[in-house]
Amino acid sequence: QVQLVESGGGLVQPGGSLRLSCAASGFTLDKYAIGWYRQAPGKEREGLLCISGAGISTSPADSVKGRFTISRDNAKNTVYLQMNSLKPEDTAVYYCARKSYYYCSGQSIYWGQGTQVTVSS
Repeated sequence: QVQLVESGGGLVQPGGSLRLSCAASGFTLDKYAIGWYRQAPGKEREGLLCISGAGISTSPADSVKGRFTISRDNAKNTVYLQMNSLKPEDTAVYYCARKSYYYCSGQSIYWGQGTQVTVSS
């Protein structure tokens, strides 16, 4: 059974950092791509970054370029989203999703429950 569990969200001040985790089970990361997304209230879901089964990441969305990076630990079957220089506009629910196959071009089929990130002073 495929399962994705996000963690690491919380309240952080502007300029701070957080690292989100996406613990995967029911499959291995070397077989499927994983994407990170976010959705703020009243806004559409935004794709941020993706890492392929080969461990290659896509270019980040313009909104997070130079601040967010994606990585993974195959031994822990976990994907991370490192978020630096956080801004109030980064406030959103953050989700990870497993793609339909090895590459980031696949559809996001399985989703985690999301973790809330709030950037505020």
